[in-house]
Amino acid sequence: MHRTTQRRNALKAFAGWPLLSMLPLSARAAVGGLPSASHGDSSPEWALLSSRLFAGRELKSGQDTVQLITPLRAAYGASVPIKVVSKLPQRPELFVKRLYLVVDQNPSPVAATIELSPAIGQADFETRLRVDGYGHVRVVAELSNGELHTDSRFVKSSGGCSAPPNRDSPHLIGRTSFKLVGDFKAQQLNTAEVTVIHPNDTGFELNNVTVMFIPPHFVRSLRVTANGQKLFDAELDFSISENPTLRFNFVPSGGATDKTELRAEVADSRELQFVGSLSVG
Repeated sequence: MHRTTQRRNALKAFAGWPLLSMLPLSARAAVGGLPSASHGDSSPEWALLSSRLFAGRELKSGQDTVQLITPLRAAYGASVPIKVVSKLPQRPELFVKRLYLVVDQNPSPVAATIELSPAIGQADFETRLRVDGYGHVRVVAELSNGELHTDSRFVKSSGGCSAPPNRDSPHLIGRTSFKLVGDFKAQQLNTAEVTVIHPNDTGFELNNVTVMFIPPHFVRSLRVTANGQKLFDAELDFSISENPTLRFNFVPSGGATDKTELRAEVADSRELQFVGSLSVG
């Protein structure tokens, strides 16, 4: 079965799931009635989703291979910064092949599935997520040898999927741009950001004027290359914040004086397509 089909079938299983009743008492509420849990805990949502996505495969917990960094509390659930730190250099003999970003309590918990190439140099990523309720944010790193490594953080935030997006510049929707972080370094590890101007509507936001739900409209896929060589392919969902931004690494393949063209190809849930590029070096 195709990976995308597996992912979507796994998500369907959440409809009508009696989640609260399955939570252990220690995880249902803290003082004041708010949920509480340890960073390494599981949850009914994660138990179900992981069994569908990684059936029969061992998930190795701990931060020896991959680490997830998040705030413990986030005042604005629609834009929670997260950072994935890889402890494994991207070498052809062993590298991070795929990253999964999961938000347990979201209506669509798999925020991103990112396929990587060794050309990315180091599988560190930063982005911002919507977090709809107190719960775990998780990363799973799938290595090229088939091993699965995971890390998680319990984040106290809520309302991320119902917060209305910014509608000030609708004519800019789809504008895709890059920014180099720091000075360019030939044949060494560089860091860049790619941003797509997009509301990333979830379908759970209310229009304050019509008091109707805003239809879902979000970035579905993002492919980034350097001089035509794949860096990563990301399958995204509305659990990524408005104006999706991904910070990533890359190692230029050319010589010391060669230019590197970063290029992004974007498609959203309405089949609209956008392109952005940047020449560096």
